[in-house]
Amino acid sequence: MAQKARKDRAKSNASALTNLHLGSIVVNGFFLLSHFLFRARSLPLWFALSLPSFVCQAILEKTGRPSYDPTTKALKSAGEDLAAPGLTEYMWDVVWVTWAAAVLAALFGNGAWFLWLVVPAFGAYKAFGMMGAARQMAGLAGANAGAPQPGNRKQRRAA
Repeated sequence: MAQKARKDRAKSNASALTNLHLGSIVVNGFFLLSHFLFRARSLPLWFALSLPSFVCQAILEKTGRPSYDPTTKALKSAGEDLAAPGLTEYMWDVVWVTWAAAVLAALFGNGAWFLWLVVPAFGAYKAFGMMGAARQMAGLAGANAGAPQPGNRKQRRAA
C-alpha cells in the first residue's frame, strides 16, 4: 500500500512540475514577446521581480522531482509533497503572483508590478503572526517554569 502512495505522489509531482514549467514558459514568453514586438517594458524590473519566482521554481524542481533507478526504472524517491502546506505553499504563491504581475505588466504597463508587493506583505504578515505565537508560547513556558509539576497519582502520594 505504501508503494502505491509513493507512486501516486511521484505521478502528482511530475504532473505539477510539468505544468509549472509550461506555465513559466508561456507567461515569461508572453511578457518578452510583448516587450519586443508591441510595447517596451522594463526588462531589468522584470528580471529582478521574476528572480524569486525562478528560485522558487528551481527549489520546487529539486525537492519535488521523482527519481528513478536508471537501470531498472524503479522508483527510488517520490520527492517531497508539492501540495504540502507551509513553505512549499508559499513558494507556489510567489510563483503565481509573479506570473499575474508579469501578465498584467505586459498588458497594462510597468505599474502593474506593484501587485508583486503582495508577496513581501503576506510574508511580513505571516512572520508577525508567528512571532506573536512564539511570544505567547515563551510566556506560557516562563509562567509554568516555577510551578511544581503534579505528576501522576503515585508520585503525588510518595511526595
